[in-house]
Amino acid sequence: MRGEPQKRISPKALKVWKLHGVIQSAVLALAVAGVAVMTWFFEWPLWIAAAAVGVLLLFIYLMIFFLPTMRWKRWRYEVREQEIELQRGFIFVKRTLVPMVRVQHVDTVQGPLLKRYHLSTITISTAATVHEIPALDTGEADELRHSISMLARVAEDDV
Repeated sequence: MRGEPQKRISPKALKVWKLHGVIQSAVLALAVAGVAVMTWFFEWPLWIAAAAVGVLLLFIYLMIFFLPTMRWKRWRYEVREQEIELQRGFIFVKRTLVPMVRVQHVDTVQGPLLKRYHLSTITISTAATVHEIPALDTGEADELRHSISMLARVAEDDV
């Protein structure tokens, strides 16, 4: 039996995921501010506003500090001649093997945050689903996309 996959995604993924957490936290902070104003305006009990602030603080901690770090530590992948192995998750660790003969096409995706940090996500499509390897350096993602594409063609020729 093989050990866990050895390759990690880019450390710059942490910055992107933390920035995404900041954006989400800002949206939630607006909602909490709305609850605080409504608490004052409608003379609701103060515990409602206090609970909303508590939820916001917990959300900020989870989405900016805890989850991005844990996600980065656990995300691993490895591309082999016959398969692609993906590992993710920290409470429930999910390991996926994608046989090369099942790969239909491979894409790279780059949103505005990923583009700013020169990162790309690889999407691997099979007949059943789409698998992702998130936040790779763009050059590495392009090479990996090409490599998977070539290995998938060779695997199809062997069938």
